[in-house]
Amino acid sequence: MAKEIGRLLTAMLTPFKADGSVDYENAEKLAVLLIADGSDGVVVSGTTGESPALSDDEKIELVKAIKKAIPGKTVVAGTGSNDTHHSVKLSERAMKAGADALLAVVPYYNKPPQEGMYQHFKAISEAGPTIMYNIQGRTAVNMTAATTLRCAQLPGILGVKEASGDLDQIGFVCAGKPDGFRVWSGDDSWTLPVLAVGGHGVICVVSHIAGRSMKKMIDAHTKGDNELARKIHLGLLPVIKALMTRCRSSRRSTRSGSRPARSAFRWCRWPRISSRR
Repeated sequence: MAKEIGRLLTAMLTPFKADGSVDYENAEKLAVLLIADGSDGVVVSGTTGESPALSDDEKIELVKAIKKAIPGKTVVAGTGSNDTHHSVKLSERAMKAGADALLAVVPYYNKPPQEGMYQHFKAISEAGPTIMYNIQGRTAVNMTAATTLRCAQLPGILGVKEASGDLDQIGFVCAGKPDGFRVWSGDDSWTLPVLAVGGHGVICVVSHIAGRSMKKMIDAHTKGDNELARKIHLGLLPVIKALMTRCRSSRRSTRSGSRPARSAFRWCRWPRISSRR
């Protein structure tokens, strides 16, 4: 049986100081706020947390800081890349630092065959409990339902974050998955449709500003209150749409990019939390 790590996990942004260094103190405060607002746990150093621009040491320090800030809650470490060896080594460090699980993306740019994906996730899952991340829009290659289900048989694979944009594929995964294998939506606006075909929850961005609503929608669906879940879903859609609009202002460093968390931060306006621009 897979470890239960929660239905609502927030892909947490990374706060930065004015000099461009990671603001660990405010990262801790943000994690506490997210848990208080309904998240079961957080993902640190995912792409919303600007993982491509963080050093390995920064990623590990974030795991330690957030684990200390939210004891007893789930901390998932983003450790995936298109380099299997590097992903495994970083995963081993993250688990030693206190991570409860790992999030690893399908290798990007390399465009590996399905067998390559299987071997990649097999290696990472031997370092710790692993959630796979399928997002063809950013990796340029789709992990098929068949490969996902093959990986699901590996003892170290917890589930998949599905952002393929193909509800049929997600449905096939839900239909064929073994007991304990979890499917999280990787697109906020797809959360209810994914739940409807057998998904478990969402790894979420909009929960930075609407965690309670997202949690309430998931709980309503789980309890069979489909009308309430639908109502909340429809109310969240314009918020999600606005949040996911790419930020177009100029940036001073590559660490800022156009991730949706930039907008989330501006909307939240948590005191004393600054973000690199």
